[in-house]
Amino acid sequence: MNAEYPAPSAETTVTADDGRPDMSNSNVREDLAMTGRCALVHLPTGRTCLLPLRHQGPCEFHGPQEAQDVVGGL
Repeated sequence: MNAEYPAPSAETTVTADDGRPDMSNSNVREDLAMTGRCALVHLPTGRTCLLPLRHQGPCEFHGPQEAQDVVGGL
């Protein structure tokens, strides 16, 4: 934190409309996150957590087809 690069304030922090600052993260699937899911993607495998947002315990990763079924079922 210095004069050239001040710390970001609450007014300059970008968040999604639903209050999820992780939506801009490349390892979160936006389409699934909009359904209220965790949507964290395990980058090496491409599998996605389909548990609810802020779930207890570790993520449970599912294949791309299962994730697409959740999005398509809306």
